[in-house]
Amino acid sequence: MKLFLVDDHPIVRSGLAALFADEEDVEIVGEASNGADAVRLIALRRPDVVLMDLRLNGDMDGVQTTRRVRALPDPPRVLVLTTYESDTDIIRAVDAGASGYLLKDSPPERLFDAVRGVGRGETVLSPPVAARLMHRVRDPLPALTPRELEIVRLLAEGAGNKEIAKRIFVTEATVKTHLRRIYTKLDVDTRTAAVRAAVDRSLIRLD
Repeated sequence: MKLFLVDDHPIVRSGLAALFADEEDVEIVGEASNGADAVRLIALRRPDVVLMDLRLNGDMDGVQTTRRVRALPDPPRVLVLTTYESDTDIIRAVDAGASGYLLKDSPPERLFDAVRGVGRGETVLSPPVAARLMHRVRDPLPALTPRELEIVRLLAEGAGNKEIAKRIFVTEATVKTHLRRIYTKLDVDTRTAAVRAAVDRSLIRLD
């Protein structure tokens, strides 16, 4: 099985290569630290499976890179290997075409099994990720109020708290309260992640 590594940390890539060195049925055929190089090299090396981190150097993150890789002719399967396990990250990766989602604190044996499983066409999820997806199905995230949607749209425009307060005629303290509620409802912890989650859930559209 031909394996390609995509991670922005050289030490991580070296560690992964060392881990697989003794696996006789797996050959590392290339690696990349950013999405553009990954797509270009994967098209040339034609691996069977790609290990994909979500945070990469350059203009594309791991989800965007996964989508581009899966759009290649006879594309390889993608196994996400990351430290991030928010609902938004998981859903975005699966929507982009990832066949598996594994956390970096998984033991080596679990990683080996996941790579081989994805290579066989299976869907592989680490237990914490599977649990989050099940929770997401059973208990959908609460809806945003019209005021919260308005604030998310302003976040998407790049507005700061002071500007948002001025435009919707409230205090900055009120804006901060709304933001805390938005973050909780969208299961995120940053402004950028809130906008991304709202777009992914089709709550807002970016022109």
